[in-house]
Amino acid sequence: MIHLPHLITDLGFILVIAALSTLLFKKLGQPLVLGYLIAGFLVSPHVPFFPTVTDKASIQVWSEIGVIFLLFSLGLEFSFKKLFKVGGSAGFTAVFEVIFMVGLGYLVGRLLGWSWIDSLFFGGILSVSSTTIIVRAFQELGMRKQKYVELVFGILVVEDIVAIMLLVILAALAGTAAVSGPELAFSVLRLIFFIALWFVVGIFLIPIFLRKIRSLLEDETTLLVAIGLCFMMVIIAAKVGFSPALGAFVMGSLLAETPEVHKMEHLLKPVRDLFAAIFFVSVGMMIDPVVLMERWDLIILVTCVTIVGKLISTFLGAMLSGQSRKTSFQAGMSLAQIGEFSFIIASLGVSLKVTSDFLYPLAIAVSAVTTFTTPYLIKVAEPLFKKIDAKLPEGIRAAMDRYHSSFGGDGEQRIGSLIFKAYGVKILLNTVMVVAILGAFKGLVIEELKKVLQESPWTAAISLLLCLTMTAPFLWGVAIGAPNLGGSRAADELKKLRGLQLGLFIGRIILGLGLLGVILSQFVDLKLASGVVIGIVLFAAVFGQFWVRKAYKFFEKNFLKNLTEKERKELVSSETARKYLPWDASLGTYEICADSEFVGKPLRQVKLKERFGVTLAAIFRGSKRLLAPGGDTVIYPYDKVLCFGAEEDLMKFHYALEEEKNNSAEVASPAKNESDIKLSSYIVTETSRFLNKSIRDSGIRDHFRGGMVVGVERADERILGPTGDFHLHENDLLWIVSSPQGS
Repeated sequence: MIHLPHLITDLGFILVIAALSTLLFKKLGQPLVLGYLIAGFLVSPHVPFFPTVTDKASIQVWSEIGVIFLLFSLGLEFSFKKLFKVGGSAGFTAVFEVIFMVGLGYLVGRLLGWSWIDSLFFGGILSVSSTTIIVRAFQELGMRKQKYVELVFGILVVEDIVAIMLLVILAALAGTAAVSGPELAFSVLRLIFFIALWFVVGIFLIPIFLRKIRSLLEDETTLLVAIGLCFMMVIIAAKVGFSPALGAFVMGSLLAETPEVHKMEHLLKPVRDLFAAIFFVSVGMMIDPVVLMERWDLIILVTCVTIVGKLISTFLGAMLSGQSRKTSFQAGMSLAQIGEFSFIIASLGVSLKVTSDFLYPLAIAVSAVTTFTTPYLIKVAEPLFKKIDAKLPEGIRAAMDRYHSSFGGDGEQRIGSLIFKAYGVKILLNTVMVVAILGAFKGLVIEELKKVLQESPWTAAISLLLCLTMTAPFLWGVAIGAPNLGGSRAADELKKLRGLQLGLFIGRIILGLGLLGVILSQFVDLKLASGVVIGIVLFAAVFGQFWVRKAYKFFEKNFLKNLTEKERKELVSSETARKYLPWDASLGTYEICADSEFVGKPLRQVKLKERFGVTLAAIFRGSKRLLAPGGDTVIYPYDKVLCFGAEEDLMKFHYALEEEKNNSAEVASPAKNESDIKLSSYIVTETSRFLNKSIRDSGIRDHFRGGMVVGVERADERILGPTGDFHLHENDLLWIVSSPQGS
C-alpha cells in the first residue's frame, strides 16, 4: 500500500471541504470567505465527524504563503500613485478612523483587564475594514455610482497602506516590554525610509528589467517572473527586519506601475485564490466553539464596539475633512465591519506568541457577524440618517452646514501644502537615496575595500570619493534641482511659490550642505571635513553643471518615464489602434487642463501637427463629440482630445501636457465615447469618386460621417496626418477615424 505524506492528505481534506463549503455559500449568495472559515472549522480537531488535519505545522507554512500572495495581489491592485489620486478628505478620514479605532480598542481591552499587548492588537484588529465585503455589498445593492461610494473606496485605499504600517509597528512592539514612544517613532520612520527607498530603486530598475525581457514574457514566464520578484522582495524585507507581508505588498505596488500588471493579475488570480483559500481555512481551524460559547457576551460587546466605533470615527473624520452630514453618515455605515486584514493582524499575534488564545477566535467571530450585517447597514443608511438628522437641534445642523460650506470650492491652499507639492516629494526621495547610499558604503563597501587594499590608509579617502560620486546627483536634486512652476497651478499659487524662491533656495542649500557634512563625518575628521566641504562646493560651482546636473536629469527622466509607462502605454495602445493599425502609429486620448497654453486658441493657431507631429482626430466635450474638427475649432478647458500619430510623437505631446500639469503623474482617463470611434481603412480604386482629388475636395468627410483621414499608405510610403491639399492616387490605402453613428 502506498503511503501518502500527511501534508498531501491534509491538503486533500482541506480543499475538498473548502470546495463543498464555497459551492454551498455561492448558492446561498454569501461571501466565500465565510465558506472557507467553516471549512477550516470542519477539518479542525474540534469537530469529530470529519477527517482532522494532522500536520498543523505544514498547514501553517502554507497559510503564511497564502498571506504573501494575498498581500502581493493587493499590491498589484494598489499602486503607489493611488495615494496621490485619493482625495485629501478620504486620506484624512482613513487615518483619523484607524487612530480612533486603535485607541478605542486599546481602551476597551484595558477596561476588560487585558494585557497591553492584547489590547493593542485588539485595536489593530478593529481598525481595518474589509475591502472585499464592501465592494461585494455595493455591487449586489447596485450602489457603485452613488456619490459617497467614491469616498469609501478612497478610505479603503489609504486603510490598506496604514494596515501594512500597523503590521510592521505591532511586530516591532511585540518584542518590547512596554510601549515606547521613541521606539514607535523610530519604527515608523524606518518603515517610511525603506518604503521610499524600495519605491525609488524599484521604479527605476524593475520596468527596465521587464522591458528587456518583454519579448520573452509568455504566460508561463510572466507568472514565474512575477512570483520570483515577489519572493525576492519578501526575502529582502525579512533581512532588514520587516514582515514578509510587507515585502509582498511593496513588490506588488511596484509591479502595479508597469504595463504587465494586468497580465500578471490575470495569471496570478488562480494561484492567489488557492493559497488564500488555504489561509482562510487555517484561520477557520483556530475557531474553538468552547471559547465562543464561553465568550458569547464578549462577541456581542465587540461587535457593537466595532459597528458603533466605525460609524462614529468615520463620520467624525469625514465631517472634519469637509464632507456633508449625509455623506459622512453613509460612509460610516458602509465601513462598519472587519475582515481579511483583521485575520492577518490576529495571526501575527499568534505567530509571535504574544497574544492570548481567545483573541484570534474572537476576531473571526466578530468578522463573521459584521460580514452579515454590512449589506443591511448600507441599505438602511439613508433612511436612518433622515430620521436621526430630523431630530438634531437646528443650531447643530446649521453649525455643521457652515463648517461644510467653508470647504466649498477649491479654496486657498496653505503655503505649506504648496511647498510640499512643489518640492517636498523630490527632496524626500533624493534624501532617502543619499542616506541609503551612505548606509551601503558604511555597511558593505568599506569592509570590502579594506580587504582589497589590505588596511591601506587610503581606504577612507577612496571610500569617500566613491560615496560622493554616487550621491552627487541626488545631493544636486536636494539642493538645486527644482520642478517646473509653470504648470497648471493657479496664478496666485505661482506668485506665492515664485516669491518664496530665494528662501526655498537657501533652505535647500543648507539641507544639501547638512547631508554633505554627514557624509564627510563618516569618513574624515572635522578639520579635514571643513576643507573638503569648501573644495566640493567650489568644484560643484565650476563643474556641477557639466556632469552632476546631467546625471541627475538622467535619473529623474528615466524614473518619471518608468513611473508613467503604464499610463502612456494605455493612452497610445488602445484596442482600436491594436486592432487596425498596421504600422507604427497609435491613437491616444488626452485631457487639456484649465491653464493649458492651448485653451482658447483655434486649432489652426495651436499647430499640433507642426509642433508635435500629431493629428487631432476628435474632441470630446462633455456629452458632445466633434469629429475631424476644423482649423477654426477652439479648444476649451478639460476637452478630451483624440490624437493620431507615431508613438514617439504622441509621447512628445503627452510629456508637454504632463509638464503643464506640473509633473503630477496624473493622466486623463479615456473619453467615455472613445469606444464609439472606429479606425477603418479604404482603398482608392480606379472607379473611386475620390481618385485624383485633394482630401479637402474629395467629400470624404461627408461620406464617412465626419470622418478624418489620419494616414495614407502609398506603395512603401506612409504619410501620417496628410494635409487637406494632399491628392489621392489609385491604390492609396486610407486610414480614416470616424463614428459608426455619425457625429
